[in-house]
Amino acid sequence: MNTDLPLDFDAARRRATERRAAGVAVDFDPSRLALARRLAAYPRAKLARELDITPAAVGQFEKGQTKPTLPVLTGLADALGVPVDFFRAGHPVTSLPASAAHFRSLRATTAMEREQALAFGELVLSVFSATELSVDLPPITLPDLTLPDLTLQGEVGEEIVAEAARETRRAMGISSGPIPHVIRLLESHGVAVARLENASHRVDAFSHQQAVAPHRGSMLPPRPLVLLNPGKEDKARGRFNGAHELGHLVMHHDTEPGSRLAEAQAHAFAAEFLAPAEEIRADLPTRLDWVRFQDLKHRWGLSLKALVMRAHKLGRLTDHSYRRGTQQLSVWGFPEPGPLGEPEQPVLLPRAIALLGGEPALQQIANDAGLPLSEVRRVWAAAGGVDERPQVTLFP
Repeated sequence: MNTDLPLDFDAARRRATERRAAGVAVDFDPSRLALARRLAAYPRAKLARELDITPAAVGQFEKGQTKPTLPVLTGLADALGVPVDFFRAGHPVTSLPASAAHFRSLRATTAMEREQALAFGELVLSVFSATELSVDLPPITLPDLTLPDLTLQGEVGEEIVAEAARETRRAMGISSGPIPHVIRLLESHGVAVARLENASHRVDAFSHQQAVAPHRGSMLPPRPLVLLNPGKEDKARGRFNGAHELGHLVMHHDTEPGSRLAEAQAHAFAAEFLAPAEEIRADLPTRLDWVRFQDLKHRWGLSLKALVMRAHKLGRLTDHSYRRGTQQLSVWGFPEPGPLGEPEQPVLLPRAIALLGGEPALQQIANDAGLPLSEVRRVWAAAGGVDERPQVTLFP
């Protein structure tokens, strides 16, 4: 037998021996590694470089073809910013297919940015599902609209979309006037709302509604999901984004996400939903009266930009005045003059957890979701929770 083995073979055999000695992660869940990598927006190649392994090895871990050793598992956790327990086999986290997600800026976002947002949405829905094992959340009561095929409605199908917005207002119990709180309205009708964590500035918001299997122990259907980017919002913009995503949820069940037509329809829906033409038309100025626009901004909770567009769309501003208005708004930049205050915040999940006993209940939810407590806290904070634990302050 030839004992003159090549040096690289000797090195490979030595590394294999070291890996066996270190042990492998027996209860490793490959899907949790893929989820953590998407949450951190890490390409496989980058993760492999940081751990001095091959991209193929990372792919094999995620497919369940091989299991990482305990030292490699620790390295994966450190690189991706999750506890090692995140990778333990537990209750499955249902994946959200990108084919059913409506992103406000689909063409401006990368595939990795969309996957990061979707992964966080999967965490959010997992925590909501686990919470529902212990407390009843508002039922899903979004209106079931009967609409013609909106893909065949010319550029936008404006009257059809406007009627959909008016019908949605009626179905959600809004008789007339401004909507006091868009986010809480969504939550009261069963929508899971949270703020995107560490989201790219290119991701305004996204919504998702997909018929997937319910959480273990629950026969309830999955909740519609709306995630908003806190880094890009003032109050007016956040309200419009919420109404825009509601438009997708009630109108675009079978529409291909990302189309300009679908985005234009959701935009038109939001404008009519927040400020019905019949109620606001007479109050809109016929010239660039910024004092009047500011008054309307505070009454209806709409941005100056949205109001100028509304005035033009409803025939109150001429094309020339509209162009001058948009030019002035561009000079002012963002945020606009006349802020409305703090953005609207979701409250559903924190209030549900408060009913269960507050922060101690987070551990039970973590157990039911099969997630580390740190990840449940992460979702709880994104859904409006505030950490009220006393903090130790060290004085010099």
